[in-house]
Amino acid sequence: MEQNNPIRDARRTDLYGRHSVEKDGSQKSIQIKDLRIGMKSVSLKAKVLEVTKSTLVVTRFGNYASVANALISDETGKIKLCLWNDQINCVSVGDTVQVENARISAFRGERQLRVGKNGTLRVAQDIVAD
Repeated sequence: MEQNNPIRDARRTDLYGRHSVEKDGSQKSIQIKDLRIGMKSVSLKAKVLEVTKSTLVVTRFGNYASVANALISDETGKIKLCLWNDQINCVSVGDTVQVENARISAFRGERQLRVGKNGTLRVAQDIVAD
C-alpha cells in the first residue's frame, strides 16, 4: 500500500509546490507552462511579444497610476505581464526580459504575472552570435 501511493508521489513534484527554491536559497528559473495561480517568488526569462497602450487608473489608495499589459512568451507558453508606471517605458516589443521574485495571480479569469514592489523586472542584454 505504501509503495503505490500516488498522492505522496504528487506532493514531491516541483509542480505541486508554490515555488521552486533551491536548498541554498537561490531561485531557480521556471518555464511559463509550469506557472500556476498562487505561486510566489517566481523567476523567469521571456521575450516580449506585444505591449498594450497604457491606461490611467485610480488605485485603491486614491493615487493615479498608469498600467499596461505585456504578452511575454518562452518556448513553452505565453502569459500576461502587468506593467506599472515607469516599467511601461522600459519594455518594448522584441525585448528579452528577466523577471525575479514575481507572483502569479488571476485577473478576469486569466493568469497574470505581477512583479510587485519586492520583485524586479529588467531587460536582458542578449548578444546573439551568427
